[in-house]
Amino acid sequence: MTLAGSAASSIFTSLPLPTIPASLSSCPRRMPSPLISISRTLRIYSALPGSGPYALASMSMAERESYTPGTFCWVELSTPDQEAARSFYASLFGWQARDMPLPEGGVYSMMELGGRVVAAIAKQPEPQREAGVPALWNNYISVEDADAAAARAAEHGGTVHAPAFDVMQAGRMAVIQDPQGAYFMLWEPRATIGAALVNVPGALVWNELQSPDLDGSAAYYSAVFGWTVEQAAGMADRYLGIRNGASNNGGMRELTPPAPPCWLAYFGSEDLDASLAAVRQGGGSALTEPIDIGMARLAVVADPQGATFALYDGQVEP
Repeated sequence: MTLAGSAASSIFTSLPLPTIPASLSSCPRRMPSPLISISRTLRIYSALPGSGPYALASMSMAERESYTPGTFCWVELSTPDQEAARSFYASLFGWQARDMPLPEGGVYSMMELGGRVVAAIAKQPEPQREAGVPALWNNYISVEDADAAAARAAEHGGTVHAPAFDVMQAGRMAVIQDPQGAYFMLWEPRATIGAALVNVPGALVWNELQSPDLDGSAAYYSAVFGWTVEQAAGMADRYLGIRNGASNNGGMRELTPPAPPCWLAYFGSEDLDASLAAVRQGGGSALTEPIDIGMARLAVVADPQGATFALYDGQVEP
């Protein structure tokens, strides 16, 4: 499935990017060495088959025509050097950019894999750069009604930094900070659902929250989105699996100070070692060594501008 037509494929082309506070930093440029604890918090996967209850995949098919409300549907890089970022991710994942002109100038780069849109790369707004906000990946959650979802987010203790607003015919969005400090975006789809391809190499496969208060985070997101958030069985350390209805939808782990609360996006890789080499060759850096969790190998990395994400080489749901 591809997003046909200019309206359907120009998600956020007129997006008046909100001025997000300087405290928004997703994950830092250099993760602290204790982040290697991820190798413990994720070892549960080593005992589970790819089709198990916490296999890394949010839904069961790679192509998307719609998203169940409450599902992660889109990721967007906000970066001070859009051209360099496009080049880096093109070399790493084979993405091709389709630049959509913005009314205020500049472009919004729709990144495609095999003709299907998988993510976007946007120029970071000047106020954020001046405030010292680093490059970061924004994580979007699909909702039926962005206004109602933003109201629920505030009702349960979150902060609405950008109330719901229209993005032309593409959809409606809002910017939220949860009570523990992590940011996420709400997306009410109209002409555009978000990513047309997930759960394959080069596309989004998982979203993971690091939180200083797992119980508080679990209660908050369950109240706002109706998620089922439960401790992953067989795990000594705390790692919470997220289910949106019957589908896997990410995970939550304890924050490793001094890293800030954030949602971390995972992208699929066919060969983790080759991907790590490509990251380094492109000017990025590996923040962890490869972590073997049995059903997969993964690593946390940063692009040349400092945006943090994870690579996942292994089984996903079919």
